[in-house]
Amino acid sequence: MLIALIADIHGNDLALEACLEQVERRGATRIVFLGDLVGYGAEPERVVRRVMDHMARGAVALKGNHDQAVNQPMAGMNDAAALAIAWTRRQLSPEAGAFLASLPLTAEADDCLFVHADASAPRSWRYVINAEDARLSFASTTARVTFCGHVHVPALFCLSPTGKLVYRRPTTNVGIVLSQQRRWLAVIGSAGQPRDDNPAAAFATYDTETRMLTFCRAPYDAAAAAAKIRAAGLPDWLAARLMVGR
Repeated sequence: MLIALIADIHGNDLALEACLEQVERRGATRIVFLGDLVGYGAEPERVVRRVMDHMARGAVALKGNHDQAVNQPMAGMNDAAALAIAWTRRQLSPEAGAFLASLPLTAEADDCLFVHADASAPRSWRYVINAEDARLSFASTTARVTFCGHVHVPALFCLSPTGKLVYRRPTTNVGIVLSQQRRWLAVIGSAGQPRDDNPAAAFATYDTETRMLTFCRAPYDAAAAAAKIRAAGLPDWLAARLMVGR
């Protein structure tokens, strides 16, 4: 089975559409949405409706911290994020809001764990940025492969049988076989608000038979997405960063 992994869409429907088009072309038979469907972007209702439609056809969706904040205001968000969530809350239909509230924090399939943030404490929304963060996540689960989002920068961590932990920054469209002798933690990157100096939407595919993980990018009209953010009256910074992927 070829699984598509999409994280941190953040209300950017144009980016999501670009990812889904590529996912279909690559022949993925299942999609896992790794949380943060909303927040920052100008089309939260459209994004949620797309995800709901895919879930009706067998996709899996998880809750991210921005999704939770729609129904449960959270401390610690920066001013732009908090303003965007307040705006998002007003745009969402009751059905969409209830859908976000119903999403689980984690999902499992075979030897894989899917989670939005750090697997050691999903409700704490900690980032997996470095080896120490990754080691905490590895220690909390027996899953051979963990997939997460939250960080907005693609990354891959590997834990050897002897406890050696290795980080690598993945190369786009270069498949990596996740050997069974090791454990893996893949940070997928962000579809709707990349922060790795590449404005193209990020996603990944994982072949459960060959154990091949491929980090992918989907170019889209970021200028149009930025224009939607400005037209909505959201902070200009949220629009400008889409153009540079930061």
